[in-house]
Amino acid sequence: MTYKVAFLGAGNVAWHLAPALENAGHQVTEVYSRTLSGAKRVTERLYAAIPKDDLDFSESKAQLFILAVKDDAIPDVADGVILPEESILVHTSGTMPLDILNYSSATYTGIFYPLQSFTAGQKMDLSDVSILIESDDQEIVKILRKVAKSISHNIFFVRSKDRKAVHIAAVFASNFTNHMIRIAEEIMRRQGLDFEMMKPLIIESISKSLQIGAKKAQTGPAIREDYETLEEHHRFLNYNPEIAEIYRLISQDIIDS
Repeated sequence: MTYKVAFLGAGNVAWHLAPALENAGHQVTEVYSRTLSGAKRVTERLYAAIPKDDLDFSESKAQLFILAVKDDAIPDVADGVILPEESILVHTSGTMPLDILNYSSATYTGIFYPLQSFTAGQKMDLSDVSILIESDDQEIVKILRKVAKSISHNIFFVRSKDRKAVHIAAVFASNFTNHMIRIAEEIMRRQGLDFEMMKPLIIESISKSLQIGAKKAQTGPAIREDYETLEEHHRFLNYNPEIAEIYRLISQDIIDS
């Protein structure tokens, strides 16, 4: 079964998710943004979706409304949107609870959280992306599961209290990992070296970690408790005390674990 879907928000999540839903046979009817130009950024990728800069959706034909805005904007948009009867309102946040939608005009509420880091303009296949769903209504859970399964193979029902833990773990696994790679790029660039030589190491390290588990895959001077090398590295990084301190803290945590 396919559904009519409207998006409240035109950021990176909508940029990826809206076309994926259309490709799966659903119809995206409208996309809201505070500016029409922002909404058009997404609707120009869709078949016939209408860009909107107001929150009156009372005449919308959509059944499912996906609230894809920054976390701090969710309460205001959820409270301000005017929805038709029997509407389902879901948000895509990894940290905000389900009950933040309680005061909206929606008949039903839920969570539709793609566990992925999205960048507009960077094409992505969502078929393997984990999608976390939640609702207090079992019929809505079934609908969200159907919609999620139309675009991905990995669907999980996760309560709000557990979803926060998932999001924190994702920050470590994705955002912090990316930041470590950025620091590595900076070190190489400062030394006038080509970062390309690092890429096979990064790919193999992540692949091995996923295959055998991060604890077993851990290598390096910290896990060997090679204090001489650790001290030498720390001295090298003295040009940037912040990076030197990151190196020290993570190395100590590896030793302690």
